[in-house]
Amino acid sequence: MALYESEHTRFIREMMQKHPEWQEDQRRGRAIWWDRKIAAHDEKTRRDAVEPHRPYPYDVNFVPKP
Repeated sequence: MALYESEHTRFIREMMQKHPEWQEDQRRGRAIWWDRKIAAHDEKTRRDAVEPHRPYPYDVNFVPKP
């Protein structure tokens, strides 16, 4: 274990020990947002919809030559 442990880390660890049922809530929340299968067609559509980055986005007067 590390020598330093922040107050936040200690707080979260203590709360998880007091409320073990939160682990299942975490798993369900993760499954909603992160553990999803993405269809190849949807991913291709998303990539095709992305606008290319401009060379220098902070200069509003700069328009790249075609």
